[in-house]
Amino acid sequence: MRPLHFSLAAALTTLALGTSHAALAQSVSSPDGRITASLSVDGEGKPTWAVERDGEELIAPSGMGFNLENEDPLRRNFVVVAQGTSSADTTWEQPWGERQFVTDRHNELAVTFRQQDDAAREFTVRLRVFDEGVGFRYEFPDRGETRIAEELTEFNVAPEGEAWWIQAGDWNRYEYLYKHTPIEAVSVAHTPITMRLADGTHLAMHEAALVDYSGMWLQRMDGQRFRSVLAPSSRGAKVVRQGAFTTPWRTIRIADEAAGLVENDLELNLNEPNKLGDVSWVEPGKYIGIWWGMISNRWTWAQGPRHGATTERTKEYLDFAAENGFRGVLVEGWDYGWDGTWFGNGRDFSFTESYPDFDLEGVTDYARERGVRLIGHHETGGNIANYEAQLDDAMALYGRLGVDWVKTGYVADAGAIISCNADIADPCEGQVMEWHDGQRQVQHHIRVLEAAAANRVAVNPHEPVKDTGLRRTYPNWVSREGARGQEYNAWGAFSNGPDHEPTLVYTRMLSGPMDYTPGVLSLKGDNDVPLASTLAKQLGLYLAIYSPIQMAADFIESLAEHPRELEFIRAVPADWAESHLVAGEVGDYAIFARKDRNSQDWYAGGINDATPRDVTLDFAFLEPGVTYRASVWKDGEGATYETEARHNIAHDDFEVRAGEEHAFHLAPGGGLAIRLQPVR
Repeated sequence: MRPLHFSLAAALTTLALGTSHAALAQSVSSPDGRITASLSVDGEGKPTWAVERDGEELIAPSGMGFNLENEDPLRRNFVVVAQGTSSADTTWEQPWGERQFVTDRHNELAVTFRQQDDAAREFTVRLRVFDEGVGFRYEFPDRGETRIAEELTEFNVAPEGEAWWIQAGDWNRYEYLYKHTPIEAVSVAHTPITMRLADGTHLAMHEAALVDYSGMWLQRMDGQRFRSVLAPSSRGAKVVRQGAFTTPWRTIRIADEAAGLVENDLELNLNEPNKLGDVSWVEPGKYIGIWWGMISNRWTWAQGPRHGATTERTKEYLDFAAENGFRGVLVEGWDYGWDGTWFGNGRDFSFTESYPDFDLEGVTDYARERGVRLIGHHETGGNIANYEAQLDDAMALYGRLGVDWVKTGYVADAGAIISCNADIADPCEGQVMEWHDGQRQVQHHIRVLEAAAANRVAVNPHEPVKDTGLRRTYPNWVSREGARGQEYNAWGAFSNGPDHEPTLVYTRMLSGPMDYTPGVLSLKGDNDVPLASTLAKQLGLYLAIYSPIQMAADFIESLAEHPRELEFIRAVPADWAESHLVAGEVGDYAIFARKDRNSQDWYAGGINDATPRDVTLDFAFLEPGVTYRASVWKDGEGATYETEARHNIAHDDFEVRAGEEHAFHLAPGGGLAIRLQPVR
């Protein structure tokens, strides 16, 4: 490891108030020496942080602090009373993931700021600098109850640039198409927010280890200066904590190019190690489901003549899963509560009682006989009070029946989470509304994970709180939605435009796995509306949008009508030893190479936007000296998402060795999928 870089400069500044402050600037550099981050107090005693890269200012001095609900702000009149440094260079193993082994190599600086010589009014900022970026958090001593009205962390981006972002504080949670604007045109954004600066440097701002705290939005204040905004709470104070506590980490990934943002484990490294112990029961895999039929309006979740979740249909899907190597079948609409108005309501949902035409125990017995699994579903309609009242019984039922994956749902407009806070620090009476990413909902998701883990169940929430790397601490948090998913393609022609998924790779996917639900091989939704996708792109999504649980979302008859494409879906893994972005640019296209964790096979491919392009792939990632047989699924002659030619697909086979190159054409809205098997 390179030596730890640390410097200390001190100066005395006299304020108009006549108080002397030590304006200390203390810094720490990344192991490779390229990134330097500093902590200091300015002339008013306000804590600040800043970042340089290669000697150039990246984050100009940016404010830190808090507004409290019932106390004076923690904002100015601070002095530095302690500091310490450390470093780490370790490697740890993921039980599942994009790569098997993760390197944690960083240098750390911890600085304690005290206000007006009052030990009860201090906090420590712990700053870690990696070769790949920067993360810092606030650490509070035990001061009784702390009620945070707002966090005042700023991100003052120095160089000009462009940003890809979605709006925060709006009704549809994270489910928006991404905007591409100058940085100075951003309003209030969810994280991750991705930026490309004028010199080509790429940034992505986010947070890690969001536990018992409100999610952070970023509001542009002026120019390119942003300030944190915490998701609101029904309690007034956005965060209420008892005793000593830490905030989530505030993170910035930093890279020379787009691939450096994607091949980056910053947030994972800032989370605590696995708390669950043996998690060998958390198994990656692929699944099908009784889902697209409701999304595309052929079936209903509610009871009636078009009810989707029947015993007969589920057994048919279980048969297809067993015959085609899928691990399980997702069944939505099996339980009471779907009749009437459930959206944003959820009062009538039962999580243990099935509709009369669905035999839960009979279906799970049948699945077990066929060697596959039923995948559970808990839609709450946003009513977490109703869900938590039944949570232990619901998870125990699934545990007893061998239902070891559950998809949860929180379909409600922002601010429509129904809960009563009687069991947390600030109680209420009756019904209140909470935001999807407020502190109460963050607490709720951890509670679900713990109840699920006690019964060996893995969780995949939709309409969730955003991913912040907690899958390291809770490996049963296998995936989630948290973005505009495939279902929007069923509701309007080209509803997710061809650049949506190539943008997700460099924005939403930086936070963690997404259950995007690819594999709609029919390329059509409700009333036959077309998808902005070629057939090859539906296969490329399995390589571009990572999840340890991957769905083949289409009807089983449609999957059966595409046997050659189904061959790829059956083969492609959901768990990887290595993953590399080998070609791509933000919002344009993304081509990955991934190595199967359980064999010597490699897979390569990905997705394209609306611009036709020719890409030359360098197969340098392959093992030297080994010949591989490449089986290729690619856009066919004249393929384009805009016409019926979206169905045109071509196939190829050739042998290739490490270091060789091959050219491929990506159609508008197109994709590519390659399986590479060593020639024995």
